[in-house]
Amino acid sequence: MSLVRLLGFATLDCGCVVGRYRELAVNREVAYVEEKGAACTLHGHRRNHTVHQDKSTVLTPVFGDARAS
Repeated sequence: MSLVRLLGFATLDCGCVVGRYRELAVNREVAYVEEKGAACTLHGHRRNHTVHQDKSTVLTPVFGDARAS
């Protein structure tokens, strides 16, 4: 198990919620299905499994650019 940092979430057209993470040890991004949409018929969208990340998907940032002073 590797340490990851949450980058953001997105809701796909099928209704699935995907979380995007950065693996800190190898500096790569991965996307996991957090919740499968009720109407989703795609077999590849399974909860807690990785999915191919569409580069055009805009994810909601979890942390803003504002820094605490």
